[in-house]
This record gives sequence, C-alpha cells and structure tokens, in this order.
Amino acid sequence: MRPLALLLLPAAAALALAPAARGQTPPPDPDDLHALEWRFIGPDGNRLSAAVGVPGNPDITFFGAASGGVWRTDDGGVTWAPVFDDRDAASISALAVAPSDPAQVWAGTG
Repeated sequence: MRPLALLLLPAAAALALAPAARGQTPPPDPDDLHALEWRFIGPDGNRLSAAVGVPGNPDITFFGAASGGVWRTDDGGVTWAPVFDDRDAASISALAVAPSDPAQVWAGTG
C-alpha cells in the first residue's frame, strides 16, 4: 500500500498548476508599472458616456459619446471606427449588445 503523501502529491501539483493551465497570468510586478506612460485611447475629441463589450470577445468594444455617435474597436482599443456618427443624436446615454446576436447593438440616445 502506498503512503498517503505519495497519493496526495499529484493532486497538490494539479491544484498548484491549475491557474496556469487555465491561461491566467500572475499579477504584474509593481516595479514594472513605473515604466508605463499615460496615453490617449479611444476616438479623438470625445467624452465617453456609455460603453459595452461583446461577451466572450475582449477585443470588441463599443463606445458611446456624450456629443453623439458610437464607435467600435475590434483590436482592444488600438483603432476605432465610427458606426453611428452620421445620425442626429444629442448624446448616447446607453449601449447594450443583443443577447441573441452580438453584431446587434442598441443605442439609447437623449
């Protein structure tokens, strides 16, 4: 009969490696954060009033502007394209992705 410690060793190793197996990354080292610089992201010259992402796809986000218009990014915010800036809307107050179709986005205006 095997000692209990030998039986528990594979289970302990599996638990220790579980976050790495799920693709989780460890938190950043605070010393590395000092090298970061502030930069502007999002559409130029506008203020965010609403935002929504597509569940399951962190690269796609929609941005609603306080002055009207909706923009979309497909690359995590590196580039933005207008999708609703040619409509007469005073502002975008809410955005929602349709649960049945992530390509359909509802915009509340005001």
